[in-house]
Amino acid sequence: MNFAKKTYCRTFQSVFRAALPVLPYRKPTLLESTKELPALFRKKKIFRVLLITDASIRGFGITKPLEDSLRKAHIHCRVYDRTVANPTSENVEEARALYLRGNCQAIIGFGGGSSIDCAKAVGARIAKPHQNLSQMEGILKVHKRLPTLVAIPTTAGTGSEATLAAVITDSKTRHKYPINDFPLIPRYAVLDPEVTRTLPRHVTASTGMDALTHAIEAYIGRSTTKETRADAIEAVQLIFANLDLACKNGNNMEARRNMLHAAYLAGWAFSKSYVGYVHAVAHSLGGKYNVPHGLANAILLPHVLEAYGPSAYKKLHELAVCVGLASRANTDQVGAEALIRAIRAMKIRLDIPDTIPEIQREDIPALARIAAKEANPLYPVPKLMEAEELEQFYYDVMEESHETGRNSGNRRPTEDLLRQRHNTAG
Repeated sequence: MNFAKKTYCRTFQSVFRAALPVLPYRKPTLLESTKELPALFRKKKIFRVLLITDASIRGFGITKPLEDSLRKAHIHCRVYDRTVANPTSENVEEARALYLRGNCQAIIGFGGGSSIDCAKAVGARIAKPHQNLSQMEGILKVHKRLPTLVAIPTTAGTGSEATLAAVITDSKTRHKYPINDFPLIPRYAVLDPEVTRTLPRHVTASTGMDALTHAIEAYIGRSTTKETRADAIEAVQLIFANLDLACKNGNNMEARRNMLHAAYLAGWAFSKSYVGYVHAVAHSLGGKYNVPHGLANAILLPHVLEAYGPSAYKKLHELAVCVGLASRANTDQVGAEALIRAIRAMKIRLDIPDTIPEIQREDIPALARIAAKEANPLYPVPKLMEAEELEQFYYDVMEESHETGRNSGNRRPTEDLLRQRHNTAG
């Protein structure tokens, strides 16, 4: 990246970091069970709500206890259950129409990040009926207070229940709209491990590594605070201690509860300190190919951490010490590499693949430009990269490259040497 652009990016990020103490961040009020919601709604004189979820969650009966308890409390609940992975503008408009027809007073996002993001975007469209989602893309473009918004995560990963962000895919163009503003932070978050009990192992694994990505990217960025660093560290510790347990035994409610808490902490940390190139690349893949976001993050994470090189060594070493993978006596490089190796080992244990077969070589330049546009200048990454540099991450996880051994042909010689050093050091 040339000097002028680098200076612009870092100046932009420094301004936001300086403004952190005065920006209206807030944490959701936490509830421990969906059983608490009827009393909450009656106290707030809310008697008509819209529940936004997806067909599989409702089909498995996971929303039924809540629907039954709302009905018994004489609270009318309309249900929109057509949310898809990487929710679309069509989802948002359909759910919004249902909200308006029912004269609803509150919105419940019940599911993974897709359902919660959809609920946030519906709230934004209700608050600003004369603006479409494309006009809200970016930062601080919602402004207005949303209807009461409750987030009930069924996956311990996205952290959407704690963040000011929603990502919606345009139904026609497949472009992803990241929308970031303080009114999108849910008023209430329900961290109920019972709703995660039936989550399949592969979803538990990929969403857990999604939370790990949030925590690590928030921690190693350049816009951290004492609070976000502490939350990110606790999240990483909880994930290393509990993700394997939750995947091994889905009925381990202590592990499920700890993973929900980790995802919440990681979500709160990155809401203030932002993420990095893992997310930017993953978002482009979700928009183009509908690759599940958590899976894309899990696959990309070690590649991006390696590429940051010395700019991230110190903070990655600190995280390695916090989870017992290194000592403070180790060099920063040795500690960082220990953490990256542990992440790769975790991927193997959890059966997370190394490649994303949907990626097409001819799409990579355009995908990299989309990722660079999202990340620069907003994301305070340890090392700034242009679109041309980001292209390498797509080559790294292309199925064709792994199957034919052509990765080395795509990679620049300096990157080969760096990776060889990483693989042999320590």
